Amino acid sequence: MTNRFIISLTTSYYKPTNCLRFTRNGLNLIPIVYRCYSGSRRTNRYDIAIIGGGIVGCSTALNLLWKYPSMKVVILEKENEIAIHQSGKNSGVIHMGIYYKPGSLKAKLCIEGAELAYKYCDKHSIPYKKCGKLIVATNRNELDGLNELYERGLANEVKDLEIIDKTGIREREPHCGGVRAIYSPHTGIVDWQLVTRIMAKEFQSLGGEIQLDFNVSTLEHKYEGKSQEIGSMDYPVIIESSDRMNSIDCRFVILCGGLHSDRLASLSGCSRTPKIVPFRGDYLLLRSKGLVNGNIYPVIDPNLPFLGVHFTPRMNGDIWVGPNAVLSFNREGYSRFSFDFRDAADALTYRGTRKLAYRYLGYGLSEFYRSLLIRLQLKAIRRLVPSVKLRHLERGPCGIRAQALDSDGNLVDDFIFDSGTGSLSGRTLHVRNAPSPAATSSLAISRLIVDKATQLFNLH
Repeated sequence: MTNRFIISLTTSYYKPTNCLRFTRNGLNLIPIVYRCYSGSRRTNRYDIAIIGGGIVGCSTALNLLWKYPSMKVVILEKENEIAIHQSGKNSGVIHMGIYYKPGSLKAKLCIEGAELAYKYCDKHSIPYKKCGKLIVATNRNELDGLNELYERGLANEVKDLEIIDKTGIREREPHCGGVRAIYSPHTGIVDWQLVTRIMAKEFQSLGGEIQLDFNVSTLEHKYEGKSQEIGSMDYPVIIESSDRMNSIDCRFVILCGGLHSDRLASLSGCSRTPKIVPFRGDYLLLRSKGLVNGNIYPVIDPNLPFLGVHFTPRMNGDIWVGPNAVLSFNREGYSRFSFDFRDAADALTYRGTRKLAYRYLGYGLSEFYRSLLIRLQLKAIRRLVPSVKLRHLERGPCGIRAQALDSDGNLVDDFIFDSGTGSLSGRTLHVRNAPSPAATSSLAISRLIVDKATQLFNLH
């Protein structure tokens, strides 16, 4: 027998399972959780299951129902709410595609995704700010790199991009140092966690389902000849949760596992490479009001693996400074000393991690030491905004980046899709790597995923 409760998204739920639907009360969508109290496992049947309730998973599920409104689609999320990892712990920037190689899929999806993101926010009254971005050359040695970025931006057809001199910099950011800069007026900020949750609500309103606390541990194909319920072979994929109290049958699976994409890939026979190696990014909070108006970014150093310190305004009025990039020993550890034995062993025993560490040993140690003391970060911060004092800074939030790394220690900076081997290969689509800026690009990425699923699964 199934009982029905109306509760908030943040309520703690009883086991064995949570199945979310939304019902409309006037203009508001109210989450309704259906509970199963029988002693047997709960098994439902779906056309497509999406594993992962981040922004890529939710936008993919939404795009599926936009294209195939009669499909029965479910999102399986291992946490008790959606978008709490990378989708909820990021800089909140709407990027415009300046940095990316012209003609690359990453550039195309970023530019398309930014336009779609603004339209989606307008349609659903999601607040955002077009506060702009400066990419600043702090000395003449960085001018060649700045000009190269400008040419990339023009080649990518970034709207209204311009080069400005010292005077132009001061007009937009009075406290910013630098000799020249690229100005991108349409770069913006938004709360991507809120965007993801609005997508989830729309998905639910179209008939989709979300099952929370569903930590996938088993992904397998049914075989003819075994005792099966009538019609069950129409849904030949079995997905079980780690507590063995919840399972579903489905026709096809799309896996958007983010920080755990490599582990999920191994469930259907995919290679474990590239492996996800987690990097923690610690932010500082700038407590002096009026020093920064919009996004201020450095010119990329091509000899280093990550972008470096930058200033990012937030929708709540905060200014984030950072982040650094430190190897994390916990894929979901949001404190400086968080540790998980399995995650640490996975990272440290991987050949690619050791090769990356050897290549950037000095840089890595420097990032680690700077993460311990705020004053060690001050020099890099003051290159962009010389007025910042130590007293203006305090520790802020952090996030974990799911960095895909190949076995030679190279950062994988492109999209990787996989289907594994064996009986599941024609029924699973793994999003192995959706590189930054995945949030900005999410609506464009999900279109690509749905197109790939349509071809692979022969959807109609």
